[in-house]
Amino acid sequence: MNLPALDRARIAIIGAGPTGLGAAHRLHELGITNFTVFEKESYAGGLAASHLDRAGFTWDIGGHVQFSHYDYFDHLMDKLLCDQWLHHEREAWVWMRDRFIPYPFQNNIRHLPPEEMRDCLRGLITCVRNGSPIPPANFEEWIQRSFGEGIARYFMLPYNFKVWAYPPSELAYSWIGERVAQVDLERVVLNIVEQRVDVSWGPNNTFRFPLRGGTGEIWRRLAATLPAGAIEYGKAVASVDARQKQIRFTDGSTDKFDILISTMPVDDLVSLSDLDDLKPAAAKLCRSATHVIGIGLKGAPGSHLKSKCWMYFPEDQTPFYRVTVFSNYSPNNVPDIHRYWSLMAEVSESPAKPVECAKVVEQTISGMVEARLIEKAADVVSTWHFRAAHGYPTPSLGRDEAIGTLLPALERHGIFSRGRFGAWKYEVSNQDHSLMQGVELVNRLAHEGEEVTLNDPNRVNRPRVAAKAGKSW
Repeated sequence: MNLPALDRARIAIIGAGPTGLGAAHRLHELGITNFTVFEKESYAGGLAASHLDRAGFTWDIGGHVQFSHYDYFDHLMDKLLCDQWLHHEREAWVWMRDRFIPYPFQNNIRHLPPEEMRDCLRGLITCVRNGSPIPPANFEEWIQRSFGEGIARYFMLPYNFKVWAYPPSELAYSWIGERVAQVDLERVVLNIVEQRVDVSWGPNNTFRFPLRGGTGEIWRRLAATLPAGAIEYGKAVASVDARQKQIRFTDGSTDKFDILISTMPVDDLVSLSDLDDLKPAAAKLCRSATHVIGIGLKGAPGSHLKSKCWMYFPEDQTPFYRVTVFSNYSPNNVPDIHRYWSLMAEVSESPAKPVECAKVVEQTISGMVEARLIEKAADVVSTWHFRAAHGYPTPSLGRDEAIGTLLPALERHGIFSRGRFGAWKYEVSNQDHSLMQGVELVNRLAHEGEEVTLNDPNRVNRPRVAAKAGKSW
């Protein structure tokens, strides 16, 4: 691959989400101006954008929170929002068996009915006694070996089907890293004996959230730091000619490139390209759609919700896998915090788990009443529904092989696919990871660093490993 130097290359960036903006920001920091960001929407942010509904409620595309693995990201967030942050201690719960159980579930099984608690404890003891040196074949087998039959049956398997929308037996487990709390049997037993509530695990046990404008405010502000004209909105890609290095847009316009940084889903990129030999690999990638349902309510949350951040729902009685008390993140997420509050639910969809789009809002409200999150449907004053066709990049059993084929092949044409769906690596698809994929790619092309996030997820996901972006902050 022979690429011209960055300051002489025509650089096109597809997508003004965290990854595309991260790449553009880093180029701007380095004094490189010969780039254009092409965004299909009329706004920046991608899946991290925020929306204001007609009643004045602010909604994110899912329950985003700000925590970070990188000093560079933290410095940038501080610079963009200054003192316009609200800081929270995470309070997450699992709703099942008609009760709230502190998260992580596996550390708090004492809150289950006695018989189910014993089943979970027996399973954990069996796991410890019967460890196997043979690697698990899939995510379901990893769950069974790591947590035992009880925790798998009552929580892990039903919840993971609900969130991924694919059976865990069809998923790999290499993505897990920090995402799932491993079980410490001694800790679990002491929690039972000493009647402790154990809620401290996790990289996001504290987080921050913008005071105003939702998560999208971050990306609006970052977009505004770029030179005038650096982002062209309303530019949806119609085709990519990899051999002639040309992008054609649905409005009929075209643009040439030497280097293309694409943050659009790599399956869509390949489908719209002339690289027919890559289409079989792209077809092997699996994804789920995400329905985000915002429920604006009159009054105030019940006392049992006043300090909660989000809740997980593994049981079939509710359509959603997670609900966020979104008005607890910022009082400005509702029109008047003295009169209103809000809940935001997420529902997954795939060929293995279909969703009736026309009914999902109604089903969500009914589920919230069933779970006693709200008293009655009459309290609802506003609803908002957003379907992200690309919601979760599924870590399917064939993912690594497909990505291992696609990304290097694209690079041979000067096309660098990065981001949540550009690289298709769920384990490095948070906002901080996504931005840093763009930053680190530019560093690599400028010979100022390596792509740690893309190539070594376990390294960046270790507690507070600072992956600095280069010489300039």
